[in-house]
Amino acid sequence: MPIISIAVAAPANPSLSAQIAASMTELTRLHLRKDPTVTAVTISYIDPQHWFAGGRSIASQETASFWLDIKVVDGTNTKQELASYIEAVYAGFESLLGTVHPESYVLVHEVAAAAYGFGGKTQEFRFISGKLQPAA
Repeated sequence: MPIISIAVAAPANPSLSAQIAASMTELTRLHLRKDPTVTAVTISYIDPQHWFAGGRSIASQETASFWLDIKVVDGTNTKQELASYIEAVYAGFESLLGTVHPESYVLVHEVAAAAYGFGGKTQEFRFISGKLQPAA
């Protein structure tokens, strides 16, 4: 049930958006064990001439850049899973965009289950409801 917000220093491109969404959803499934059927992805594009790293535009450095921000429930992933995810996301963007500037970022927000949800229900509600169901 994560929400993934991505900014990319590149011209808007529906085909690239589809590739990014598919790749990041799969990496989120593999590394963070998140259900892809309830993973949402938003993608924004910023002109590389207006994205700066180290005081110079990404365009002038002839690189690409990205910012990925994901929200997950606190305590559902280990430090190793998070580190593996960040590494895989960076590599994934390199395969999608080519040379990626090292000042490209991944931020994993771990939020309280009572403060996060979808479909009008918190994740804490879903957890408790699941525990109240009779065993099969």
